[in-house]
Amino acid sequence: MALTDPSKRLEAMPPYMFAELERRIADKKAQGIDVISLGIGDPDMPTYPHIVEAMQKAVADPGTHQYPSNRGRDEFREAFARFYRRRFGVEIDPESEVIPAIGAKECIYNLCFAFLDPGDVALAADPGYPVYTGGPILAGAEPVVLPLVPEFGFVPDLDAIDPEALRKARLLFLNYPNNPTGAVVPDGFFERVVELAREHEILVVHDNAYSETTYDGYVAPSFLATPGAKEVGVEVFSLSKGFNMTGWRCAAILGNADAIKTYWRLKTNVDSGLFEAVQLAAVAALDAPRDSIDEMNAIYQRRRDLVVSALRDIGVEVEPPKGTIYVWAPVPEGYTSTSFVEKVLEEAAVVISPGSMYGPSGEGFFRISLTTPDERITEAVERMREHVKPAA
Repeated sequence: MALTDPSKRLEAMPPYMFAELERRIADKKAQGIDVISLGIGDPDMPTYPHIVEAMQKAVADPGTHQYPSNRGRDEFREAFARFYRRRFGVEIDPESEVIPAIGAKECIYNLCFAFLDPGDVALAADPGYPVYTGGPILAGAEPVVLPLVPEFGFVPDLDAIDPEALRKARLLFLNYPNNPTGAVVPDGFFERVVELAREHEILVVHDNAYSETTYDGYVAPSFLATPGAKEVGVEVFSLSKGFNMTGWRCAAILGNADAIKTYWRLKTNVDSGLFEAVQLAAVAALDAPRDSIDEMNAIYQRRRDLVVSALRDIGVEVEPPKGTIYVWAPVPEGYTSTSFVEKVLEEAAVVISPGSMYGPSGEGFFRISLTTPDERITEAVERMREHVKPAA
């Protein structure tokens, strides 16, 4: 073995898909091509001014400059408790049921190391966020994917889970509103998840990244509002998308106190906590009125409607999603996910994401992100109308 050979665990990992998208965009731009990227879900609008102002004040305070506690500032935990009570009707104990995370990605990854051993199974939505499967692999465990298909409204068929996988399962990763499909959770599904988790002693991890980004009057629930959810699960709430704070790396894990204590025990050995100025900015974000969020959602809804209209013009049957910053659509007949994405890139110079990048059940679909300025979205959809013709 050579000095710099990667570990077997790392070798088992596919390249991180968004890094590949960035490489392809750079290649095209190097050729002088004006590429419009609708691939990566990174909000294009600035973080809301009241959050930035709170951060500026906090970062100038020498009291925030030392090592933070992994448990988080009292103000941070109490703000999350207030937010969950007001927004979701969920009571959170700020002392034992919430601590900061340095972004949802870090939190989900660390949960794998906190709870999984070799031979254990993590059940993961497919298609889904790559960390749901990559984290277990790096922890030496096995991810078992749960297909999300249109026939079931893009929720897993809980009755179809392999009994042996259920026997070995320790974690179950879910995410609604769902990335990449844009699906929202149907009535009664979370209740069934609680029953399954209780019966098989599985810790549910609900990735609540998109609850604040919804349309057409839809209001997304918290998994923790489900009766019994805190007995079997935790929720990861990220400020990245709903508050335009992707670069801030600010999230929290809430719910089952024993699970959070275990997560905290791991974190004390792998990082030194979330910068306290960011925590204080999060307090300002969580306590503020929803005006900025509502304005941002109106922009996304307008973009969503533009994209859906263009897709229908080229023969793609797609329903407008009620949540997330994505449109998930079937590829036209005669294409795979990759071949359709290649066609759009080569003929229209527009980057979209092949569904297969999100897992085996994503094949036959593609994802468009709405996080591009309106004029570029408009140009992109016009290019697609012009260059990508409907099948004869």
